[in-house]
Amino acid sequence: MPNQNLIGLTELIEQVKQELLTTSPENENDIPFLSVDSVELELQVTVKNEGKAGIKLYVLELGGGNSQDDVQKVKVTLSPLLNKEQMLAIYKNKYPERWNELLETSIEGGMKGNEQPGF
Repeated sequence: MPNQNLIGLTELIEQVKQELLTTSPENENDIPFLSVDSVELELQVTVKNEGKAGIKLYVLELGGGNSQDDVQKVKVTLSPLLNKEQMLAIYKNKYPERWNELLETSIEGGMKGNEQPGF
């Protein structure tokens, strides 16, 4: 197994976290419409003994060449520390001038595709 292509489980989780926390590259003033309640990753990993460093889990790339008995499945769920209500309260405090725009955007987005009368 060539070490240059391996990524550790910790590094992968950190990268996913950074991707989720990064603001939109197009416009950092974008109003957030969706929030992430949790992210579930199901990964195939291989376990490798790293001598004095202990055991390290490496995420396999698709189509990796390891034998099936070396491969383990790991399910990781990432959840935010704050719930949606807490995040909304913080947003309202930090950006009071954008609060009404957030509400309007959320309502419009939630109603798209709902052309039935009475909705």
